[in-house]
Amino acid sequence: MSTDAIVILKDDHKEIRKLFRDFRSQGPNATKTKGKIVDKIIEALTVHTYIENECMYPEIRKRVPDLEDDILESYEEHHVADVLVVELAALKPDSERFDAKTTVLIENVEHHIEEEEDEWFPKVREALGRKDLQEIGEEMLRLKEKAPRRPSQPSALKKTVDAIIK
Repeated sequence: MSTDAIVILKDDHKEIRKLFRDFRSQGPNATKTKGKIVDKIIEALTVHTYIENECMYPEIRKRVPDLEDDILESYEEHHVADVLVVELAALKPDSERFDAKTTVLIENVEHHIEEEEDEWFPKVREALGRKDLQEIGEEMLRLKEKAPRRPSQPSALKKTVDAIIK
């Protein structure tokens, strides 16, 4: 397994995209299967955003200051995805809003992935050497082991989510 930070993140993106395709390939009555796929999506996104927020983004902010605006936008895109993930985790697969909320999450995350891969990953690779990317990647792999697998739900957000899904 590569320890290059960008390779690690692109591998995660590939896994997440596959889960999105799996979800989209299900028929309208595949409620149970969709629920299982969404559980996997939630876990994959929770781990992925954790390692980006805790390691990749802070390191890139320090080492490549020209990407500050891109990183701040990525934090905000993660926030939107986190809210949707928390709401999805609280929904049952047979809820009338389950498919719609999952579709909105998928569309947001796909946009985020495209921006990272097309716009700022190439800039990061150009600015940092292999050694730096491996150092960041090794830390990301360590964090992946202890990363949460389900979203945390702060009490204020929980109240908002509970009000929304009722």
